[in-house]
Amino acid sequence: MVAALGLADQLVGISHECDFPPDIRNAPVMVRPVIDQDRMASPDIDRAVTCAVAEHQPLYTLEETLFRDAQPDLVITQDLCHVCAVTPSDVQRAMASLPHSARILSLNAGSLEDMLHDIERIGEATDKVSESRGLTSALRGRLQSIREQIALKDDLPTVVCIEWLDPLYVAGHWVPEMVSWAGGQHLLSGAGAPSQRITWEQLVGAAPDILIVMPCGFSIERTMKEMKRLTAHPDWHRLPAVQRGRVFAVDSGAYFSRPGPRLVDGTEILAALCHPSRFGQTIPAGAQRVVNEPVMPPADAAE
Repeated sequence: MVAALGLADQLVGISHECDFPPDIRNAPVMVRPVIDQDRMASPDIDRAVTCAVAEHQPLYTLEETLFRDAQPDLVITQDLCHVCAVTPSDVQRAMASLPHSARILSLNAGSLEDMLHDIERIGEATDKVSESRGLTSALRGRLQSIREQIALKDDLPTVVCIEWLDPLYVAGHWVPEMVSWAGGQHLLSGAGAPSQRITWEQLVGAAPDILIVMPCGFSIERTMKEMKRLTAHPDWHRLPAVQRGRVFAVDSGAYFSRPGPRLVDGTEILAALCHPSRFGQTIPAGAQRVVNEPVMPPADAAE
C-alpha cells in the first residue's frame, strides 16, 4: 500500500514478508519469524504455531535496535492476525524506546472494502489523500469491470478455496468476497468470517465445481511441492472439481493472503478461472492447473 502511494523511498524498515515491489527490499528488515517455515511442511508448521501460541511464545521478533536507529515517524502494523506479525505489545514497547513521539496506524482489514479504506487511512496519515482516493477509485473501477465482463447469470460455479493443506482450512476474510466479485459462489465460509478448519467429509459434501488451492503465504511452486497432501487422499477423486479438471494452485502470497491492492489482481485471476470463456480460455499468470485432464472417480468411490 505504501509503495502504491509513491512512498517507497520513505520506508525506513519493513517486515520479512514485504517483498513487493522489489525495490522496497533495500529497506532494513525489522521483523523476522521465529519458526523457519521455509524448511517445514504444512502439518509441522501448524503444530509449531499451535504449540507456540498455547505456550504464549512469540512467533516473530522485532529488531528493536534497528527500529530505534531508524527513528520512524509513522509505524504501520496490523491487528487482524496475531500469528502473522509481531504483537501490538511488542510494537508499543519498541515505540517507547524512540527518542521522539511516533504515530502508530494499526490496520485490521477483514474485507475488500476494509482494504480500500485502509489505503485511504494511510493516505491521510502520510499527506497522500488525493493519491489514495485516486488509487481506491481505480481499484473499485477494476472490480466493477470484472462484474461487467462476466455478465452474471444464475448458474454461477461453486468454489472452495483451500487456505491450508494439512490440516485443511478453508479461506475466509476477503476471499469469499473476491470469489463473489469473480462470478462464483464460495462454499464453506462466508465473507468477513475468519478462515475455518474443515474435514474431508465437509469438502466432499460441498462438491465444488472449482477448487482453488492457496495455502497462506505460499507461492505456486511451494504449493505444488505439497499437493500430494491433497491428491493422495482417498477422497480426492470424489471431488467434482477434480473430475472436471478444474483444480488450480494460485500465488497466495502475492494475490490472496495480504490485504492490499493486489487483491484486485487476485480477483481478476479468479474471474478468469471461474469464467474462462470470457477471458480467452487461458489460465492467467499467478495460477496453474493442478489436474491437467478430467478424471473419473474410482469405481468404489462412485458407488
